[in-house]
Amino acid sequence: MIRRTLREWQRIGYGDDDSTIPTAEADRIAAVAARSSFAGRGGEGVLEHGRKGLRARGVVGVIAAPGCQLEILPKIEGLGEHDASDEALRRRLIHMLAVVHDLRIDAGSLAQLGWQKDTILELLIRLFCARLMEAVRMGLPRRYVDHADDLPALRGRLDVTRQFSRHAVAPQRLACRYDELSSDIALNQVMRAAVTRLQRVAQAPDNQRILRELGFAYADVTEVPVSALRWDQITLDRTNQRWRELLSFARLLLSDRHQQTSAGAMDGHALLFEMNALFEQYVARLVTRALAGSGYRVSAQGGHRDCLFEADTGRFRTKPDLIIRHGDQAVLVVDTKWKRMAPRIDDPKQGISQADVYQLMAYSQLYGCRDVMLLYPHHGDLPPEPICTRYAIAREGAEEALHVATLVMTGPSGSHVDALKKLLGRMLPDAVAA
Repeated sequence: MIRRTLREWQRIGYGDDDSTIPTAEADRIAAVAARSSFAGRGGEGVLEHGRKGLRARGVVGVIAAPGCQLEILPKIEGLGEHDASDEALRRRLIHMLAVVHDLRIDAGSLAQLGWQKDTILELLIRLFCARLMEAVRMGLPRRYVDHADDLPALRGRLDVTRQFSRHAVAPQRLACRYDELSSDIALNQVMRAAVTRLQRVAQAPDNQRILRELGFAYADVTEVPVSALRWDQITLDRTNQRWRELLSFARLLLSDRHQQTSAGAMDGHALLFEMNALFEQYVARLVTRALAGSGYRVSAQGGHRDCLFEADTGRFRTKPDLIIRHGDQAVLVVDTKWKRMAPRIDDPKQGISQADVYQLMAYSQLYGCRDVMLLYPHHGDLPPEPICTRYAIAREGAEEALHVATLVMTGPSGSHVDALKKLLGRMLPDAVAA
């Protein structure tokens, strides 16, 4: 198995040594990537398939084809850190995924993972399998399921309508309706679907072994295609609360948005995450925590106000990443940008796009919001302290302001919440007091 690891926007050339990738394997990897939902119209939204090599873009995760795997890691650096290890980047990516998908991953679980030798996919499979095996040992959840059957003796209650329409001339059979305690329910069918899919993609021997054991445990549960799973029939109550996180985990591993299983002559699979979207969702979760109890409300991907109107028809609808409201009034619009700000010594504008500035100024006008913010991840080439710069909009001394800020992405999520609370306290008077 040929395995290579890249960072976002990094290139790997063709060749036969450990720092390159053989052309045939690169072609297979690129073919799988081109079928991803992130590939875009030109098919290169995940990987640029050039004459001299492959170049990663802003999508991270694992792409696998027969005999080869390519792992793409995000560039998440700490303060003063210029070249984080692959192990550190895997840890930080899983931390972001855990926050976004409500997965509580304790330090003990993290300590047992093979951070150096396994890809993000194998690490997630190992975490899921360990949690699922622990839950299965305590017993599969069961519920009473309604059955309709024709039996020689009465069980439950008689279905009179079916009895006299179907068995009028053969009364030795009774149309029965009864409830039976069964483990063949929607929750277990989701878990079996996750186990079945992971059995096809896992490469680590310990993951393969535990997935085989889980397959035996779910042998009596109906195998349902992923597209036909009845998520709407799953009910979580006090009797099965321990399955809540496993359900979130299974949704992550089965989601069509995140995992694309290839079809056709080329066999392969991919587990991919768009970093722009992941960073936005991560910040939304942490801002909600930072403002809990303060009276401010956070809405993600909301707003939907139109920039222009043609008669009574709106055009160019807007969808800000985050809107923070107090009552009905929007008080801060935040746009997250998974981009590397340039040091001021290299560029007075620090690489901030003029289009992004225009967009935030439009948000200020449309939502009647005095303050708007561009939020970037901090990285090792910037000054040690997180950035928070205020720019008056349109004229000197204006009350309306565009704030450009950075968030340090290393360390525990609690420190990120504290950093956001401090940052938001500069614009929202009651945020810190909460």
